[in-house]
Amino acid sequence: MSDAPDPPAPGRGLARSPGALAGLRVIDLTRVLGGPYCTMILADHGAEVIKIEPPQGDETRDWGPPFRAEDGARGDASYFLGVNRSKRGMALDLALPEGRSVLLRLLERADVLVENFKPGTMERWGLGYEEALAPRFPGLVHCRVSGFGAEGPLGGLPGYDAILQAMTGLMSINGEPDRGPLRMATPIVDLATGLYAAIGILMALQERAGSGRGQFVDMTLHDCGLALLHPQGANYLLDGRRPRPLGNPHPNIAPYEKFATASGDIFLCIGNDGQFRRLCAELDRPELADDPRFRSNGDRVRNRAALGAELQVALATRDGKALADRLLRLGLPAGPVLAIDEALAAPHTAARDMLVAIDGYRAVGTPIKLSRTPGGARQVPPDFAEDSAAVLAEQGFSEAEIAALREVGALPTVRRR
Repeated sequence: MSDAPDPPAPGRGLARSPGALAGLRVIDLTRVLGGPYCTMILADHGAEVIKIEPPQGDETRDWGPPFRAEDGARGDASYFLGVNRSKRGMALDLALPEGRSVLLRLLERADVLVENFKPGTMERWGLGYEEALAPRFPGLVHCRVSGFGAEGPLGGLPGYDAILQAMTGLMSINGEPDRGPLRMATPIVDLATGLYAAIGILMALQERAGSGRGQFVDMTLHDCGLALLHPQGANYLLDGRRPRPLGNPHPNIAPYEKFATASGDIFLCIGNDGQFRRLCAELDRPELADDPRFRSNGDRVRNRAALGAELQVALATRDGKALADRLLRLGLPAGPVLAIDEALAAPHTAARDMLVAIDGYRAVGTPIKLSRTPGGARQVPPDFAEDSAAVLAEQGFSEAEIAALREVGALPTVRRR
């Protein structure tokens, strides 16, 4: 394994403008991944995001190692640090009426509320959207991230990424044909739900610009997991055949898979007949393009195993990284299969500002590149309850009120274990 990448140059990956969402105020009650990933996207692009944690804190602060060392003690886990930058940090006990009262005051100046409580929780607290929040804050956009939503046979039940990977069919199409369903290593359903949630919030804000009214954005891991079933879902709905895992190959395209070379694995994604003919020429195997088994993409998919064997022989002695670079520059989709440390250390990663560093904090940067209002990391992830007093003071709370909230336990300052 290679060494970790050097820290980015000063300013790399950091915000260089107020951001496209400057002036937007977001109250973030979410924990774990889907919700925090959504609100980090908004924060990186200028929204003021106030992350409000329960007394126990966001449990991902403990999801390590690795942990960030702080003054010789164990700090927060990388899992938390990776999706909570650019936010301010508070803590409230919403189980107490005093805590709920604080939340309502904060919502007076908020544009967006994002939460991922089990459906019914906000309603039990007297904070349901239709009954309480919409009448009091008609312009508020309220986004709920949940496992299954409130209605339906599974309505109100908790959801977790791996469970939804299993239940939406994603695991059934992942892995090798001779092995059982395999969880995707990255929590793709949580991350996709965070992305869809950010899109839904921005859609609601766009509509509000004309109507003046907020609305409820109902995001579920279940729906987002199903939405990721392309092309396998489309294939099944057309021909009725249950998709099966193929490993690296694509179900609809060939060659579209990993090959071994003398200097490591490369991946080829040849999407049309012209590309295939050019690939064969570059590999000194032009006759393959005229082989009846491989003339069209349909032929190549039907004869995938034979094609893979021919290409593997042609590639086995090649310098894969050099070949992949040459093919890519010729317009033929190819790339080396890199480990994460290699991908993060790649020159293009630095050139695209995809690594950030702030005061010893390092993370993957924002992929959304805007020309006039570029986003980027704005501050390190907050410590637990770091900004509680400052946020409340800005909202008009007096020192006496803040002290009273602490006295009754509504405004924790230390995580409850």
